[in-house]
Amino acid sequence: MTHKVKNVEIITLSNEWALLNRINFDFQFKNKEWRTVSREVYNRSDAACVLLYNSEKRTVILTAQFRMPAYLNTKNEGTSIEVCAGLIDGNEKPLECVLRETEEEVGYRLPTAIKIMEVYMSPGAITEKMHLFVAEYTPEMKINSGGGLEGENEEIAVLEMPFTEALQLLKDNSIRDAKTVILLQYVQLQNLI
Repeated sequence: MTHKVKNVEIITLSNEWALLNRINFDFQFKNKEWRTVSREVYNRSDAACVLLYNSEKRTVILTAQFRMPAYLNTKNEGTSIEVCAGLIDGNEKPLECVLRETEEEVGYRLPTAIKIMEVYMSPGAITEKMHLFVAEYTPEMKINSGGGLEGENEEIAVLEMPFTEALQLLKDNSIRDAKTVILLQYVQLQNLI
């Protein structure tokens, strides 16, 4: 599908957490009618995430941390269970980001990770593209306790659990983070555990 867009006007609304713009533009609909449309868009750098799994122990490593948007949306329940993730810094490659974030958040030094896909988590509002990885871990890769970086105001709980327990958390809707849902289902469909 090819879209016709013209007269794009970008107005900066905020440049705090990410660059928030209001985009006014003319869009031609399939009936050939041109209409002026306005959207707010967060311009945010890409991110990368990884699901760590151990096929021998049949376990995965997830994180739990406070997320203000979840808190606001669920009326006081702000804990989110997620895979290890972070923003890609500067010229960093997605794999480099995943390896760095794994050390910071969960305390494991991975030799590598396997990229499985790239997705937009909220394409109607955010430019961020998420790079999804999986990686097998062993106890020998543990180098610290993880928990995130204090300088980034992170307080992350590391959750190592049986894969069956993680799947049960999906089933009972305790895991609501889309990237985590995708990666857990990927591991299950690929029979990695």
